[in-house]
Amino acid sequence: MKKITLSFVAAAMLSATSALAADMKPILKAPPAAESPWDIAFGGALMSDYNFRGISQSQRGPSTTAYAETRYNVNKDLQLYVGSQYWAVDLPTNPTCECDFYGGIRPTIGGVAFDFGFIYYYYPKEVGYSYFPGATFPPFPNGNTTLNDTDFWEVYGKFTYEVVKDTFGIGGNVYYSPSWLHTGAPGTYASVTAKYTGKPFHLGIGLVQDVGWYVSGELGHYWIGTTDVNNLFLAAVDLPDYTTWNLGLAFTFAKVFTLDVRYYDTDLSKERCNLLTGDPRAVAGGASIPFNTSGLQSKLCGAAGIVTLKADLTYKDNLK
Repeated sequence: MKKITLSFVAAAMLSATSALAADMKPILKAPPAAESPWDIAFGGALMSDYNFRGISQSQRGPSTTAYAETRYNVNKDLQLYVGSQYWAVDLPTNPTCECDFYGGIRPTIGGVAFDFGFIYYYYPKEVGYSYFPGATFPPFPNGNTTLNDTDFWEVYGKFTYEVVKDTFGIGGNVYYSPSWLHTGAPGTYASVTAKYTGKPFHLGIGLVQDVGWYVSGELGHYWIGTTDVNNLFLAAVDLPDYTTWNLGLAFTFAKVFTLDVRYYDTDLSKERCNLLTGDPRAVAGGASIPFNTSGLQSKLCGAAGIVTLKADLTYKDNLK
């Protein structure tokens, strides 16, 4: 009897277990949340000089910059963006900063990364020095004059292409403004770039565990046209074109920081440099040229070695 009773109990338990198992539904993990298409990039830099297309914007002195950029990734090959960047400057019109506002689109087609956009250069609280109406009087002691509003805008197109993945890339840039520095002279800047990235090396020191490095350079040319009649010279002036270049070695570490040591130069003479900059610190003694008959010479366009320490972060990669 005991054996029969145990058999019935075992059968009943097996039946109940089978029935319970039949009624249970599989427990599935919730699918991972879709990654947000939004991201924010931000960062800044400390520089021994702020050099823009071969010309110092900080009187050969130190400068800082900071930026923030909002990005929307439509898909892996298309990004929309809008941002702003602020620079400490020491310019003849004494603005409180160079404030850049920009936006555009970055498509990738067949391995080539493009960038098309618009940028507005805003110089708040400028003061002009000249005899023309609307500017303050007198001009600088050396005779140079400036506009009292040098805000301007550009449209641009860029591309980069990795010839050898993660090792060697080339690029190109074109910027166009119908009124360079609000003078009425059209300006077109075009350049080619190249970058070689070497294998990182291991230091194993605190935050500096692995250090990456690269060598990069740029060769560019600026075509600048003829100014409006009613500007700083009260006459139409054919502003000088010029070629500029830079070459540098950079080190990356902690996935955020870059230390860049770079050489800049142009083919501008000191007299033509003064014509473009209206440098209040320019000195006489050079060759006489049209609209710079006293031969004022500016040092803002000559050879320069510049050291920059910058940090670049994104929300997804560094904060999320």
